[in-house]
Amino acid sequence: MTADTRDDTPPLLLNATGLHKAYGGKPALKGVDVALRAGEMLALLGPNGAGKSTLLQLLTGLFSPDQGRIEVLGHDMRREPSRALAGLGVVFQQSALDMDLTVMANLLFHTDLHGMPRALARERIAAHLDTMGLGDQARAVVRSLSGGTRRKVELIRALLHEPRVLLMDEATVGLDPASRQQLLDTVRGLCRTRGMGVLWATHLIEEVHTADRLMLLHQGTVRFEGAIVTFMAQAQGSDFQAEVLRQLGKGGA
Repeated sequence: MTADTRDDTPPLLLNATGLHKAYGGKPALKGVDVALRAGEMLALLGPNGAGKSTLLQLLTGLFSPDQGRIEVLGHDMRREPSRALAGLGVVFQQSALDMDLTVMANLLFHTDLHGMPRALARERIAAHLDTMGLGDQARAVVRSLSGGTRRKVELIRALLHEPRVLLMDEATVGLDPASRQQLLDTVRGLCRTRGMGVLWATHLIEEVHTADRLMLLHQGTVRFEGAIVTFMAQAQGSDFQAEVLRQLGKGGA
């Protein structure tokens, strides 16, 4: 009998190593590594100014790192930016929807950018709208929608080209608790049902509990990276929030 040599480790979708970035000589990131596997949700937690937005800007190709390497689905962001970016879906903190266009017009604009045939685009849009419970909102002007509904539309837009990696940058800002939880549940479900890798950046401690792994970022450095259960094992009887504050306090505030 031969030994079972199967490797059940999910494939690595996003791999960033040694990322450094400074603005005007002031460091924003100091050697940050990020790895994201299929079906995994990684919560990126840190206070405002920790470097989360800078990290997302590098991962989405908006800026280049001063040092370090980023690969998406094995494609180097510097050498193959188009292939790397094709594997990403992004929901930014600031809305990128045109408020005066309809939901359908906004979504078709995105599919046109990706060169998607109109018939396929309309088919995918209709399916996603139905899945999100927005089947009757295709002709609604975005400005008329609630904040939670707009976020759903932005999530749909990010998924239309069927990326393997989803980046959520403070995507729940301005949402009420119910809408925030609904968006979290929806994104978590994408990990389970589609095997997507999700990086969820937030400054809200209560948003990270459903993630598989946690990365604590503070002043451009990683203070903790690992499984949620590992993080709580270090708490020594403290609650989650107290342990976060303790970890962020390491090395000075």
